[in-house]
Amino acid sequence: MSTLERKRKHLEACLQGEVAYQRTTTGLERYRLRYQALAGLALSEVDLTTPFLGKTLKAPFLIGAMTGGEERGEAINLALAEAAEALGVGMMLGSGRIVLERPETLKSFQVRKVAPRVLLIANLGLAQLRRYGRDDLLRLVEMLEADALAFHVNPLQEAVQRGDTDFRGLLERLAELLPLPFPVMVKEVGHGLSREAALALRDLPLAAVDVAGAGGTSWARVEEWVRFGEVRHPELCEIGIPTAEAIQEVRAVLPHLPLIASGGVYTGTEAAKALALGADLVAMARPLLRPALEGPQRVEAFLRDYLEELRVALFAVGACTPKEARGRVYPI
Repeated sequence: MSTLERKRKHLEACLQGEVAYQRTTTGLERYRLRYQALAGLALSEVDLTTPFLGKTLKAPFLIGAMTGGEERGEAINLALAEAAEALGVGMMLGSGRIVLERPETLKSFQVRKVAPRVLLIANLGLAQLRRYGRDDLLRLVEMLEADALAFHVNPLQEAVQRGDTDFRGLLERLAELLPLPFPVMVKEVGHGLSREAALALRDLPLAAVDVAGAGGTSWARVEEWVRFGEVRHPELCEIGIPTAEAIQEVRAVLPHLPLIASGGVYTGTEAAKALALGADLVAMARPLLRPALEGPQRVEAFLRDYLEELRVALFAVGACTPKEARGRVYPI
């Protein structure tokens, strides 16, 4: 199956298939925010502004990586980017591998015309470092007019799709290429980064990590829908580090590195819990897919409601800023 065809089928699976984890949850439901009735704040004092990768975001939020290259990719990415520009949040593009393979697909990734100020993060699979070198990475970021580059690691997804399943020596390869003249981050795709993964990343000059925990979209399930039209190995597709656990494990190992929490963080209150557990920002992807197909206004409306819920949740725990929310949570 070509990369282009796979991207099309990924979208179809995410729109029509049962691709969410069925029993594995984010773990965020096991925590309660520490409500403060006498914090003495005004809601107007809560400031979501967050510095990240050299830019100042109006909220600690990134639109997660979704697509690009297939026929609906341009419309989806433009809608997401226009909403990100309006709200002052960041955006991660889908995997740029297809741009390097098929330059004619570049148009579906070009969003600067509607989002000149957005923090834009290009994206490439770590496994692609077997094929591409420093010049390719520089070219990809330049073509996409991106501010940073994320490398996604996805061994379970690749194994289910029978894709790039040899991850030997890739961290050493990345270490050889770093530093690059732009911020570089590492992310999972929805099965989570563990304590051991964080230890493996500890000595690299990274700008951030995205734990992308289990509990939202299972990309193993996506790949089974693409490959078989059904989920044949449901237990396999439940493998992953729940988001709440991933946040805490990675934060313990990398106490000062900016940390993004994604993976089923689908409400503003859940975002506040993620911040309280140790994240600096949150990211979300699949729930924005249908709104993006309907246009930028729908994406913007969805995210305005999400971010307002986050603002009120921070107010409820007596936090004026996202950083002040740290620790204001307890297990139940």
